[in-house]
Amino acid sequence: MAGLTFKDHALIAVAVLVALVVPPWLLRAPPHGTTAPSTPPPLTTPSAPPPLRAAFARTLFAPPAADALPDDAPQLLGVVGRLGRDAVALVRGAEGTRTLSPGDSIDGWQLRSLAIDAAYFTRGSQSARVPMAGGE
Repeated sequence: MAGLTFKDHALIAVAVLVALVVPPWLLRAPPHGTTAPSTPPPLTTPSAPPPLRAAFARTLFAPPAADALPDDAPQLLGVVGRLGRDAVALVRGAEGTRTLSPGDSIDGWQLRSLAIDAAYFTRGSQSARVPMAGGE
């Protein structure tokens, strides 16, 4: 095993000196003419969380109750075909049951788009998401 040369001893001595001098130098107080960076205000306690009664009262997988459909909105009976390509909706309206492609209308409601379980209709400024009718 070869011994350490004078150059190796010098490098080790410099490394030890740097390890001993740099940390206190970094932790020194700022000069008197300079201002220290302002410390952020202490953290405040968060306000009380909202009551969870409403979250526990609603059903887990039910659609939101806020999406009330207009009384005269068509009823979606089913969706057939490939979404985004050739899908059509089987819809029941006041005029009877029809198949609609996006862009077609029934009872003044225009079918805008289809999803796997819903149809999106518009009439003037009104819009409605009509979910698939449940089994009876």
